[in-house]
Amino acid sequence: MVDVTLDESDDSVAVVKLQAETWELNIWAPMADLFRLRGIREVDWDARRSLPVGTCADARVFWAASEGQATILVGQDDETWDIAVTVPLETVDEIARLAEEHM
Repeated sequence: MVDVTLDESDDSVAVVKLQAETWELNIWAPMADLFRLRGIREVDWDARRSLPVGTCADARVFWAASEGQATILVGQDDETWDIAVTVPLETVDEIARLAEEHM
């Protein structure tokens, strides 16, 4: 299970906190970009497609779906990332829903 928290900061930028029992990931992005994550199922990693949304630790964040899961790739690009986290697609749905509520 992954807990999702979305907090707005200034300039319509939000921080998304994804938290599991053993890890936490904070992603900064404009609210409108987070809302674009509703299309995650159309971004198939097997076809080498990803959706660039947000930054984490001053690196870009890329999102992709594969086999019923979403993979969050943090790094220079979606081919040479530094860290990857896999979460249920429902977690990404929750992020998009929260972004829509705050827009």
